[in-house]
Amino acid sequence: MADKKIKVTLVKSVIGTKQDHRATVRGLGLKRLNSSALLEDTPAVRGMIRKVAYLLKCEG
Repeated sequence: MADKKIKVTLVKSVIGTKQDHRATVRGLGLKRLNSSALLEDTPAVRGMIRKVAYLLKCEG
């Protein structure tokens, strides 16, 4: 399962969001609007994506 990748893009600003949601976005490797990261498809990463899904666009 870990050989797959997920591309996530930050499409909504983190301004006005909870502090732990901002930390989760940073933990996913996203720094600014429209930045993207290619991540391993692991349960931990999927949980982080699910937590801040309203800020992201995901491509599998």
